[in-house]
Amino acid sequence: MNDILHTPATLRARSEAAAAALPGLLMSADRLAATVLLGEHGRKRAGPGDAFWQFRAAQAGDPRRSIDWRQSARGDAHFVRETEWQAAQSLMLWVDDAASMSFASGKRPSKLRRAQTLALALAVLAVKAGERTGLATLPEPPRGGRAQLIRLANALMEGGDRPDYGAPRPRVMPMGARAVFLSDFLGPPEPVADALTAAADRGVRGVLVQILDPEEEAFPYDGRTLFESMSGTLRFETLKAGQLRDDYLFRLAARRAALRDLCSRTGWRFHLHHTDASPEAALLSLYTALERHR
Repeated sequence: MNDILHTPATLRARSEAAAAALPGLLMSADRLAATVLLGEHGRKRAGPGDAFWQFRAAQAGDPRRSIDWRQSARGDAHFVRETEWQAAQSLMLWVDDAASMSFASGKRPSKLRRAQTLALALAVLAVKAGERTGLATLPEPPRGGRAQLIRLANALMEGGDRPDYGAPRPRVMPMGARAVFLSDFLGPPEPVADALTAAADRGVRGVLVQILDPEEEAFPYDGRTLFESMSGTLRFETLKAGQLRDDYLFRLAARRAALRDLCSRTGWRFHLHHTDASPEAALLSLYTALERHR
């Protein structure tokens, strides 16, 4: 079976399918980013840089050389000319592409597609702000520019053998960077704890985004039900699925509580997103959380 999956014809078909989806992903990310983008990434605050931001009234302790004498000559008060904060930062992204992320109920997008779109939209915002961005799983360092967005989109769309559940194993994580990890986080929790602990040791702060389909929250199953993993490697059949609901919901809540506690201990933030919810609201929430980590 594995030999059939790896024939040149099959690999070519998968590559062509990914290439066909690439423009759509980029377009979706651009449109999503446009709903949040205000001016220059909405940053507008004082700091080191060359771009003029605003005048403010001089205060005790301001050096004499910072006073703008031309503006001050227009009245009785002294004014300081402030520049806008322009220090380049790095935003690192991890998108779980394991088989479990392919799940979608009804006509909703898959967890993977929503994760890809949110991640690329964040990259668009970072690039427009003059920042560097990259995928934590790639060996290349983060870069800026539109060409980097195309590289990231290509990498996000790459196929390959995928396990049932994914785990973050960053290869590149610059000191002091910000990061966003997007996954359903339904697999073993130990690699997640290791990744966030290692990131915190490097001064990296960010957001853990758990993406779930509404059916995974509601567990609307009853009677005879066959449960099968997205890869088909795990199967479980029961005649009384409804009796499993309470145990399932308890374990899901426990996993989420553990993730929240991990984020609290490592200086990260936790965000829950469902695929039937607004991606615009999710992006705005992530943008706000990342701004607080500057």
